[in-house]
Amino acid sequence: MSNDSDIYMGLAIQEAKRAALMGEVPVGAVLVKDGQVIATGHNQPIRLRDPSAHAEICALRAGSLALDNYRLVECELYVTLEPCLMCSGAILQARLKKVIFGAFDEKIGAAGSVLNVFENPSLNHQTQIEAGILKEECAALLKDFFKGRRLSKKEAKTASPD
Repeated sequence: MSNDSDIYMGLAIQEAKRAALMGEVPVGAVLVKDGQVIATGHNQPIRLRDPSAHAEICALRAGSLALDNYRLVECELYVTLEPCLMCSGAILQARLKKVIFGAFDEKIGAAGSVLNVFENPSLNHQTQIEAGILKEECAALLKDFFKGRRLSKKEAKTASPD
């Protein structure tokens, strides 16, 4: 990996792989401040029975505890998938400086794909967005995960007697 963004996104990819091993949608996040990893997170809504336990939210919660502040000013969040509307709202509330994401989410992405809450000048905080870092690797994680799920369902269907 050639630069810091690739390194941090590589760490987010490792977090996404942890989620996949637990049967969760493989999304990972890494919170960075002043070049130091402050916190990490990965999707856990199934395991935690919590619809808000997305990778971004988990990283923000851990980062707030680590920094002893709910405001994460000057922090950057690296995430393997474009944030949804819920996560984008949390990112804005935390006052993150920047979000760097890998794959676009054409179904519910709120940082440019479906809508872009970060471009709204009416909001009291502006967060910079950088998209497409290690995009192919991040997208492949999701594609492979859902392909595996479809195959498992197909195999279960053919194995069960009708």
